[in-house]
Amino acid sequence: MKNIQRTLVLGASIIALAGCGADEIVSPGTSGDIIINNPAPTPTPTPTPTPTQALVTPAAGCPTIASSPGLTDVGTITGPTGEYRVCQLPTTFNADDNLPFINGLLYQISGRVNVGTDQGFNSTGSDVNLSIEPGVILFASAESFLVVNRGNTISANGTADRPIVWTSRDNVLGIATDNSQAQWGGVVLLGRAPVSDCSDQVFNTAATPNANPQCEQQLEGTTVATPFGGTNSADSSGSFTFNQIRYSGFELQQSNELQSLTTGGTGSGTTINNLMSFNSSDDGVEFFGGSVNMRNLAVIGASDDSIDVDSGAQANLQTVVVVQRSNTGDSIIEFDSPDDLGDGTPGNALPQSRMNVNNFTFVQRSSASSQAIRARGGPALGLTNGVIDVDSADDSCIRIDEQITLAAIIGIDSVICDGANRPVRGSSGVSDAEVQAVVDAGTNNNLLATLSLTNTLVNGANENGVTVFDATARSSFFTDPQPGFIGAVQSDLTQAFGNWTCNSATMNFGSATGACTSLPVY
Repeated sequence: MKNIQRTLVLGASIIALAGCGADEIVSPGTSGDIIINNPAPTPTPTPTPTPTQALVTPAAGCPTIASSPGLTDVGTITGPTGEYRVCQLPTTFNADDNLPFINGLLYQISGRVNVGTDQGFNSTGSDVNLSIEPGVILFASAESFLVVNRGNTISANGTADRPIVWTSRDNVLGIATDNSQAQWGGVVLLGRAPVSDCSDQVFNTAATPNANPQCEQQLEGTTVATPFGGTNSADSSGSFTFNQIRYSGFELQQSNELQSLTTGGTGSGTTINNLMSFNSSDDGVEFFGGSVNMRNLAVIGASDDSIDVDSGAQANLQTVVVVQRSNTGDSIIEFDSPDDLGDGTPGNALPQSRMNVNNFTFVQRSSASSQAIRARGGPALGLTNGVIDVDSADDSCIRIDEQITLAAIIGIDSVICDGANRPVRGSSGVSDAEVQAVVDAGTNNNLLATLSLTNTLVNGANENGVTVFDATARSSFFTDPQPGFIGAVQSDLTQAFGNWTCNSATMNFGSATGACTSLPVY
């Protein structure tokens, strides 16, 4: 709102004209400027108005791609940010292709979209690669989702100022809210790294490590058989950096929803950094087996677990923030290894799930969950340099189920939490005292701390006063130099989570790319 004040002195009379907003008085042809014809003396010139962002106009047409039958021009779609040309993706990318950023153009995912076809358990190399340029926006509805099949790759690399946005049709139309969810499927990356939950129910164990040399799994929730897994822990499914995935998690089948990002058997050759999940109706991210190394992960408003890791995944996560909505969400971390919880998988199946999380800030706000972190089934969990803000005095910071899980703990060091009545919780044969003993065996832990976080995620004096643990001892992924503080954000949200995130009532990052309920315009 601009204020225009002119002071005219006519003899002893003073007339003040102030507070006229551009949406209150508009003169045709002046773009909101107000021109008032006054008698002499000449009034002070009207200040130049702050320019408003022009509405987007549709691109002339769809670009040409190599895959047959190419992109389909399905007309235009109009929302609060303007009108866009809509180019529908083919059912399958069957050749190397690039989706360029073009002003006034959106790409539509309709139904299941495949990047290549499954190349098999024993394949090598990459068959098809899909590249997506910074600033591209892709949208979808209902059961639509994109799968990078095993043996193919994606190069979806945005930038800090121009993230790639995957979102819903309602978001384009401007009718999605800060509580909308389940409006489309999500993104799936599959690879040829080892998994433990073999779909044929023949498992590799310590006693019989080669019982199933062809162990693979099937993607849940799809009507078409979609296998993943292999023997190459360094396999690459491509690179996926500076991406926002909004409003995902549509139920593909009863009780089977996709996450914002689902990985299955992706290897350590896959690069996944700077990822934001916003309002997934299922988990924010879920890793089924494989080797996942990730830096700068933001999960905001997930309706189930924020981070779900299982099926023998080997994961290292650096600089992670999670903020739940108040009315929905389960655990912030649910960490499993193959167990005997009714799915027929033995508790000693290999590979054992293993995860280290370093420099994290978790804000539990859901009244539907009683713990922030839950590990069960025998996975190996390491937590370093973290801050956990639980919802109420009765909520637990860490819950451990089963003795096999307790024995597998890698270590907990330099972790603080504002727990009160029951900061740790044991279950399924584990006592609270046993969990507390594991915490006490670490260094610089305090699960009864008073937190001083500001702006939800930014460290205060209490967090910055905690001695930092050298996480390079846990994994070579946590390379020097370390950040030098606990938590994910020492003082400036934009340092790690700048303009590639979006803002909402749940978490305002101060991102220049704008609100999650709107599309960014460049």
